[in-house]
Amino acid sequence: MTTTGGLVDCWFAVATSAEVGDAPTPVTLLETDYVLWRGDDGEITAVRDRCSHREARLSLGSVTDGCIQCPYHGWRFDPSGRCIAVPSSGSDTGIPPAAHLTPLAVEEHYGLVWLCPGTASGPVPHLAVDADPSFTRLNTGMQTWNVSATRMADNMLDIAHFPFTHVGTFGRDAETVVPRFSLTELDDTFYGYEYRVTVDNDGDAKAMSADERDTVSLEMSTGFAMPFSIRSTMSWDNGIDQVLFMTMAPITPDRSYYTFVLWRNDDVSETGSDIVDFELQVTDEDRQMLENLRGELPLHPGGVADVAADRASVEWRRRYRHLISGPSV
Repeated sequence: MTTTGGLVDCWFAVATSAEVGDAPTPVTLLETDYVLWRGDDGEITAVRDRCSHREARLSLGSVTDGCIQCPYHGWRFDPSGRCIAVPSSGSDTGIPPAAHLTPLAVEEHYGLVWLCPGTASGPVPHLAVDADPSFTRLNTGMQTWNVSATRMADNMLDIAHFPFTHVGTFGRDAETVVPRFSLTELDDTFYGYEYRVTVDNDGDAKAMSADERDTVSLEMSTGFAMPFSIRSTMSWDNGIDQVLFMTMAPITPDRSYYTFVLWRNDDVSETGSDIVDFELQVTDEDRQMLENLRGELPLHPGGVADVAADRASVEWRRRYRHLISGPSV
């Protein structure tokens, strides 16, 4: 990364819980390779993806009895990172202190695996809806986008692109003017804004709204939690509420992980897959646009032109500059 600063002390979703089993799972975060695996007790261990012996990639090895084995010389490490076997030595005696690995902070929330490569400066973003029994959670897979996470965060905070980028799904060409809004603390975690929007409700969009009208209006909020998590809430007039949580993790300056999680307060036993499919269509429209952009989003004031509709992004960029460079910027 060009600048990591305080990013190493943040939490990032790097995999879905379903993707991490009893085999090594490689991930890359902030241009550093890590390996995840699930032990016999179901807990996940995360370490640097390098054996302490000759730096072979542990993710190319195997997991037995909850311990990961290096594919090069067969050294084995338990879930605490302790080296427990050096086959060439014939026993577990004489293992040098430098052989042991340092586990990283890893947690599971919302069906996602969160990794902090440094010392966590705060908790994983809190989503109270996950504990609300009236809502059902819908998870999606982890994607890799060829674009900077900074540009993705800027995009997810923006509604001015709806009638243009999302013309194939819900964008309404009659709704191009973004009403004035104020930024506020949406709750203890997310900072952003509230608004009302009218969208097209054709075809697959009807599964999302559970409404047969061709145009619907809904109350929304969009807010961010540092560094790369965005939450949008949606409330339709028919009483359906949805929470959409989007989160990104920087692999390199031009590649990022992305996934979203949905919560709904209606019966999704039959419509859940249609709802997810529609959101995936929306996501793909964003992806097609963003993957045309190169490099990280200019962060300094004046680096890009801003208007009133960009207020949320301007504030996110200010806080992001503070995070990666300190309070003087």
